[in-house]
Amino acid sequence: MKKIIYFPLLAVLALSANAYAQEFRSADIHPEGYPTVKAVQQMAKQLEKVSGGKDTIKVYLSGSLGNEKETVEKLISGELEMTRINISVINNICPETKVLALPFLFQSTAHLHKVLDGDIGKEILRICESKGLVGLAFYDSGARSIYTVKKSIRGVNDLKGLNIRVQQSDLWIAVLSAMGANAVPMSFGEVYEALKTGAIDGAENNWPAYETTKHFEVAKYYSLTEHSMAPEILLFSKKVWDKLTPRQREALWGAAQVSVPYMRRLWDEREAQAQKTIKESGVKILEVDKVSFAIAVKPVYDKFITDAKSKELVARIRKVK
Repeated sequence: MKKIIYFPLLAVLALSANAYAQEFRSADIHPEGYPTVKAVQQMAKQLEKVSGGKDTIKVYLSGSLGNEKETVEKLISGELEMTRINISVINNICPETKVLALPFLFQSTAHLHKVLDGDIGKEILRICESKGLVGLAFYDSGARSIYTVKKSIRGVNDLKGLNIRVQQSDLWIAVLSAMGANAVPMSFGEVYEALKTGAIDGAENNWPAYETTKHFEVAKYYSLTEHSMAPEILLFSKKVWDKLTPRQREALWGAAQVSVPYMRRLWDEREAQAQKTIKESGVKILEVDKVSFAIAVKPVYDKFITDAKSKELVARIRKVK
């Protein structure tokens, strides 16, 4: 006669409650305390709360799981659940995302937020799903400007012949090339040493990134080109997403939305603090002839915005008031 094994009721309930419990790993190249890191940590708290402690997120900092390009590859293969990157990193994977990185497209931060919080933003979040990436939310990345080691940049002609680090994206290579620079694609973690050794003459980024990385210690000229407001994007692996329950997907999506206003507040505070530190360090902050830069990069639109969908997105963004 077959022996029947009886489990205590509490044990059965415990097993059932934890049947779908999961820890999601999220990658970021920035250190502890950076706004994007704290925003995902806030998302983790919200997820744990709404899931009754079943699901959690562990944030891996300072590029410990790879650079941004590598973490995206891990998402596509299903080796990693989530990552926070700049939108430019996936421009070659999802061509339509190039629109958000275009130079001088957004009139202001308020304009950017209105676009990202509306139908256009939701549409772009969904646009990479066929490539294995689920967009959860957009985070701020401020306005990007150019900083250099030895030469002050006030107009587009001042960039001619300089080696300027750019993100590993065809679009960004084209943008800096159109400005007259020699665009040098390089991972973020290599930039400080390259500036210090003279391998590059400068780079471009926002205030907090310029300050956090200590780039301002070796590149003492910060030119306010404010040429792009390309946002950050929080991505989830489609391979993993498809295996989740509807409850888990809803909880992740909702927690990501809750983290957005929190991140924006942190970003504003962090940007102000970074500017203060940089100004006090003796960095020369330079006003520039923005018109000369905007005219120089017009061919970038002609080169990259060639399909009807992207042209439509640009036109719709410009109409948002």
